[in-house]
Amino acid sequence: MVNKTQPIITVENLTAAYEDNVILEDISFEIFPGEVFIVLGGSGCGKSTLLKHMIGLYKPLVGRIVIEGTDIVTAGETQRHELLRKFGVMYQSGALFGSMTVNENIRLVLEEFTSLPDELMDLICTMKLKLVGLEAAGNMMPSELSGGMKKRAAMARALTLDPDIVFLDEPSAGLDPITSAQIDQLILHLARSLRLTFVIVSHELSSIFAVADRVVMLDKHTKNIVAAGPPAELRDSSDNPWVRRFFNREAPTNLKH
Repeated sequence: MVNKTQPIITVENLTAAYEDNVILEDISFEIFPGEVFIVLGGSGCGKSTLLKHMIGLYKPLVGRIVIEGTDIVTAGETQRHELLRKFGVMYQSGALFGSMTVNENIRLVLEEFTSLPDELMDLICTMKLKLVGLEAAGNMMPSELSGGMKKRAAMARALTLDPDIVFLDEPSAGLDPITSAQIDQLILHLARSLRLTFVIVSHELSSIFAVADRVVMLDKHTKNIVAAGPPAELRDSSDNPWVRRFFNREAPTNLKH
């Protein structure tokens, strides 16, 4: 259930650049607890750049990124370490370590951030894999997993420290439609049953309509947000023709976008 009384994430006047190339300029939005929130847009619009800034991999030129009351941009080392425990991340490829079993991939997080005994670490690994339907895959190597199983294993790892927020980078990328739909169902189940907030980068329209409470749509020409709101509303009633074309999969009438 979405709680709109107090945002869990606030992005305020964010400007991001690689060297002299400004990718995003003066971006602002809020995300509320329990939302499935999607960042979308055309190729090269800065979706992944925004995600990398939100999880603290890069610092913006200007702006604030406040997560549960702490600005990740200005946080000191201790604050930053505490903040990292509050969210999990699943990268597009899954980013599992190929030389480790699935259990060992999950244990790595526990070994880094906790001092729990081995028996409890093993139990947590089992619980997290069961949560994503992979309880029998703990001793398998990533090379033995299908694409969908790799995504689920990476999601289990993202959930290891019981985060309030989970960032997902293109969770449906490279998956067949049935497996993609299963990942969508898993996201919804986890969001509702665990009251998690999901922040997802995606361009898969079927998944966006299946899971998103709200979206922000980035535009590579303005380097800003061109639309925000529930995806069905943007599809049906946006006053921006390009936004309506995007959501309705219509070919553009010119080459500007």
